[in-house]
Amino acid sequence: MKVHRKPEWLKIRLSSEGGFSDVKGTLRGYGLHTVCEEAKCPNLHECWSHGTATIMILGDVCTRGCRFCAVKTGNPGGVVDPLEPLRVAAAVKRLNLRYVVLTMVDRDDLPDGGASHVAETVRRIKEVRPDVKVEALVGDFQGDEDSIRKVVESPLDVFAHNVETVRRLTPYVRDRRASYDLSLRVLKFAKDTRPEILTKSSIMVGMGETEEEVIGTMRDLRSVGVDILTVGQYLQPTPRHYPLKEYVHPEVFARYREIGYSLGFREVFSGPLVRSSYRADRVFAGATGGS
Repeated sequence: MKVHRKPEWLKIRLSSEGGFSDVKGTLRGYGLHTVCEEAKCPNLHECWSHGTATIMILGDVCTRGCRFCAVKTGNPGGVVDPLEPLRVAAAVKRLNLRYVVLTMVDRDDLPDGGASHVAETVRRIKEVRPDVKVEALVGDFQGDEDSIRKVVESPLDVFAHNVETVRRLTPYVRDRRASYDLSLRVLKFAKDTRPEILTKSSIMVGMGETEEEVIGTMRDLRSVGVDILTVGQYLQPTPRHYPLKEYVHPEVFARYREIGYSLGFREVFSGPLVRSSYRADRVFAGATGGS
């Protein structure tokens, strides 16, 4: 099926106003990566102009090869920068952020998948800014409960792990080491381990799924206690990535939002340009009543 040109609701006005240059310069200065750039996020200019960014730790080479993702794939060879948590904390303090999103490349080359490094980064941020809210968007750690526990029991505010797509498409979209049920187990374990923590997941649409399958995925996520859901349009990064099947109309996203609330999610952010970390501060406020 041929997908027509990008619709008007996906057209983005680029801007370098506000805090764009400050965020870019600070992150460059501290030698940090952002998923905003690595994953070619369409909201990069908007978020950076508002002084927010999602910081990607543990390097910029992922050991997984998901077909939807633009992040580089390879073998980092067990290399970890032990000073990265300190640099992240320094950047957060310099930018005076109130909400920080940490994400990571999958690191199957490490014994704990990088969990201790994530936890240490969270702790370092909280040391310099105790009032800052920290969200960590992490991989599945191959389902290792000790690794997941390290992250969940750090001073984290939101534990995020993305199911990415519906069950039927998972084998075609995600790396073979990932699975739909594994993602559900990771989210359930996080909530069971620390019930007060907010859990969050994300679905991409426009990959060939049906509305019934999306709603089924929502139900599955609620069944394991997920509090926050984001639903966004898949945009094919390059011709070699998983093919885009359709541009989903904004009315469908609005319908998903209402269905999500009816299923009991504390917050649902659903729209064509929504990404799992997009306006995460606002989503957190919605889920906590503005706290």
